[in-house]
Order: sequence, then C-alpha cells, then structure tokens
Amino acid sequence: MLAATALAGCGATSTTTTSGAATTTPSHGSGAKPRIIDGSFYSDAVEGTLHYSIALPPGYDTSGKRYPVIYVLHGLPATDQAYKGITAYADSLASTGHPAIVVGAQGARPGDTDPEWHNWGPGRDWETATESELVTLVDDHYRTIPERSARGIIGISAGGYGATLIAIHHPETYSVIESWSGYFVLTTPEGKPKDLGSAEANADASAHAHVDHLEDEFSPYGKTFFGFYIGAQDPYTDFVPDNQALDGELTTAGIPHVFKLYQGGHNGTFWREHQDEWLAEAVKRLDPPEPNSP
Repeated sequence: MLAATALAGCGATSTTTTSGAATTTPSHGSGAKPRIIDGSFYSDAVEGTLHYSIALPPGYDTSGKRYPVIYVLHGLPATDQAYKGITAYADSLASTGHPAIVVGAQGARPGDTDPEWHNWGPGRDWETATESELVTLVDDHYRTIPERSARGIIGISAGGYGATLIAIHHPETYSVIESWSGYFVLTTPEGKPKDLGSAEANADASAHAHVDHLEDEFSPYGKTFFGFYIGAQDPYTDFVPDNQALDGELTTAGIPHVFKLYQGGHNGTFWREHQDEWLAEAVKRLDPPEPNSP
C-alpha cells in the first residue's frame, strides 16, 4: 500500500491523501561530514563503464552498523559527471541527524545525454543499470540494509520522472519515492511528451497509466511513501499541470500520497530551500541504522 504523512513546508500549499566489480577512489575527507567515494563498474545494461558517487554518513567507518540507502537521480540532459552532485544532500542528512548512505547514479554519457533513465534496448537500458546493477553493487560492497524497507529513490527534474517510473516498474525494490520538480511521462529535452511509437510503450513509460494498478502492485511489499513536489513558477509549462493531474488521479483512486505546490521555479535555489525537509521526510520512513550481523 502507498502510505503518506503530511509534510510541513514554508510557503507551500499541499494535497495529502491518505554487475561487475566496483572500483573506488576516495574524494572527500572523513570526519564530521560524510565521506564521499567515487566508484565505477562495468554495466551489461549499457554495455560500458558507469560511475557513481556514494556518501557514507559520519561514523560509518567505526560504527559497524548497516545503513538505509537513498539513491539520487540527476536531471537531464546532462554530462557524464552529473552524478557527482550529491554532497549537499549527504551534508543535509548529516546535519539534520538522519544517517543514511546516499548514492548518486550516472544517467548520461557522451553521445547519450538524455536517456530519461529509460530502457531503450541493448546498450541503452538505463533503468536496468540503475535499479538492478547499481543496487546490487552497492549492497554487495557497502554496509547497507539490503531490504526494500531501507531503500529509497529520489530524483530531480528528469530524475524525478526516472525515480517514479523505475519504482513503479520495480515495486519490490524501493519503499520511498520522491520527485522534485519532476514529471510523469517520457519527455523530450524541451520538456514535451515524447511518443515511443505505440500505445503500449507510451503507457509503460507513463506514471498516469499505472495508477489503476498501483495498489495491487505495491501492496504485497508493504508500505510505500510517494511524495512529489514542484514550484508554481516552474518554467516548463507542462510540468505543473502534469503533477496536478497525477495528484488528482491518485486521489480519485484512493492511493495515499503527498503532493505539494510551492512558490518557486526549476532551479537549485528552489531545491536547496527545501532539501532538508524533503530528505528528512524520505529517510525517516526508512529502516534506521542497525547493528551488522556477523
């Protein structure tokens, strides 16, 4: 079942209805702040090397505990370095007392800058690389709590689309889903809906088309939190109506969720203003750190 709790937000209006071996290179000092590591692995899904950043919370090296994990999907189009922008999110969680591992996934590369976190076919299966290969690698190489109840996925802009669709396609993997200024149908770089050539393909790539099945698909796996947030002044004119439409559809279907429309645009200033709140709302719904079993 999709479960939600109302968020408190300054200046907001709200609707609340109830594979491969890793290589790592340290790139941030340890201490009071999270320790950031850059890693890479060979991805069969995209037939090439993919990179990631992982932020280990303060105390990770000495606590012996296992931690919940937040996967962060960046916006698109993007460069092959966009995955590195997780430091502020990890610092936010550390400063607000919400210990968790934060993983920045790579979702673009030279010549493939806007794949939308979508499975396009052999060599371009970005969804599989993100949900299957990266999650398996992180669970294998770091002290995670390798359970759905301790795993969340968050995305910004196109990453919000990716986080939502990946979680819908794989309800067994994530118990927390958040979209920050995202959208819910596959789009072009200009922010307009993209036609995949068939009604079936378009429906598979649309969160709206899944609403009628969400309760049945998610309920076997336990509670799920789904929150989506956007600024009323978002310059991509289709995005706010798209968020409002999904809110209405979920409400009509009786599926608990949190939707908030804020004052703000589509930029780092807006996201930084609310990141402490949004990240805390995500992590507090995940399993807390726990002792590492022998």
